[in-house]
Amino acid sequence: MKLEDVDLTNPDNFVAGVPHDMLAYLRHEHPVYWHEETDGPGFFAFTRHADVVKINQDNLTFSSHRRTALINELPEADLAQQQLMMLNMDPPLHTRYRLLVNKGFTPRRVAGLEEQARQMTASIIDNVAERGECDFVTDIAAELPLQIIAELLGVPQKERHLVFDWSNRMIGQEDPEYQLSAEAPAEAAIELYAYAHQLAADRRADPHDDLMSVLTSVEVDGERLSELELDLFFLMLTVAGNETTRNLISHGQLALMEHPDQRAKLLANPDLLPSAIEEMLRWASPVMHFRRTVTTDTEVGGQPLKDGDKVVIWYISANRDEAVFDDPYTFDITRQPNPHVAFGGGGPHFCLGANLARMEIRVMFEELLKRVPDMELAGDVSRLRSNFINGIKHLPVSFSPAPTTSP
Repeated sequence: MKLEDVDLTNPDNFVAGVPHDMLAYLRHEHPVYWHEETDGPGFFAFTRHADVVKINQDNLTFSSHRRTALINELPEADLAQQQLMMLNMDPPLHTRYRLLVNKGFTPRRVAGLEEQARQMTASIIDNVAERGECDFVTDIAAELPLQIIAELLGVPQKERHLVFDWSNRMIGQEDPEYQLSAEAPAEAAIELYAYAHQLAADRRADPHDDLMSVLTSVEVDGERLSELELDLFFLMLTVAGNETTRNLISHGQLALMEHPDQRAKLLANPDLLPSAIEEMLRWASPVMHFRRTVTTDTEVGGQPLKDGDKVVIWYISANRDEAVFDDPYTFDITRQPNPHVAFGGGGPHFCLGANLARMEIRVMFEELLKRVPDMELAGDVSRLRSNFINGIKHLPVSFSPAPTTSP
């Protein structure tokens, strides 16, 4: 590997899998690397665990708001709108908005959803159990997070696949399967906003016990959320609530199939599932990076940084850092400790849905391991063309046909 071979901005380099060779080279030889980019000013790439955690936790010095948390440069006309999304806010405003949404993700609310999640999971597996084969992503992994986020937001279950389509077209904007035209991401956002408008109007007229009802009635600094703010909340929650968990479940199942010794260990001792889930999170790292903008002259990892500098923190690299994880390229369901940063390395932007995601993943694998323990790969893995989301689009699997649980 040579430095001129490293290009983390080209999504083609992620189609065959995460370019761990590039990231390892940077960690070892250039842990703070000035990365040129074609359509931007360039950025400092931080690939070591300690640096990623330090930047992630220091929101005063490293802003999500100045130029958003996304790596691509936005036109000035679009920047102000995107800064209204909670992902792209800094405290104290971020703190006030997060408190609103936390009501849907409290440990008590998540615990109350578990039995419903288990019933949903049973039904999802029932739909494929007798066939003995399926596309694990679309038939299984995508379904539970979709159904749960629809339940939380108040989207009728029969309309949940609209959310699946919108998020695919927006997150997969650089993947040819989802982008049939240059306008596809914008069209998906417009459709999603129109749907959010109608749902918010319905909830104002007839409140339910769901997050959209909460968001239409609360006030921030004495003012109700605007239509645009509601739209952006809906976008963030629907995309983040199904895309990341879908990919984690898919990567987790793939890892178990590719490491039969670990699956055998888990089948023999189901009490290992909690640590197995943490290892799946480390292994998959569904969100590979976020961007920050330096607000004041500082230094990280020996690199001086100036006000306005663009930095990108690579969670996917931090989760393979040899200084933190023994044998980081080994999938080990008994790994302890496991200080992965798949949900962010702490700080104000720590994933608010972490408890919900862990519950969904646990319930899904409890049921899968019980009902279809011999699932195997039955074709090529189709990966998302993206340097942002570590996504799997299709995962053909086969297994011994199993009876349904429903009469």
